[in-house]
Amino acid sequence: MLKGVPPFITADLLWVMASMGHGDELAIVDRNFSGFRVATQTTSGKLLILEPPTAVRGILQMMPLDTFSETPLMHMEAVDAPGELLEVHKDVLAVCSEAEGRSIACQPVERSAYYPIAMRSFAVIQTAESRAYGNFILKKGVV
Repeated sequence: MLKGVPPFITADLLWVMASMGHGDELAIVDRNFSGFRVATQTTSGKLLILEPPTAVRGILQMMPLDTFSETPLMHMEAVDAPGELLEVHKDVLAVCSEAEGRSIACQPVERSAYYPIAMRSFAVIQTAESRAYGNFILKKGVV
């Protein structure tokens, strides 16, 4: 255990966040996402599994979002409701804005376009989130 580190944050996740540079992206995906297949294509090749669906809150306690990007947060758009913010999107957007102490904009990404972005990310973190379309990309900022 370390002080100030949420108990569900693993040593592998600490390594990933410390290894990322400014502008690198982290894919946070729900339990239905094909995490292992996509993770093999990422920079680290790592699929990290975290139990809490609220993993974003713990990650943002240690990792800042990019201030140079207008949208340091992206989310997978619902196929049957393009342009609509689902509850899972609103929840993560609120967590990001609270953690950053500023209003965060979230860029929707069409479902099939999300996969290549996730593959280019540094790593994939799969959570226990069971709500559909609980898939996000976080862009790391400067400490």
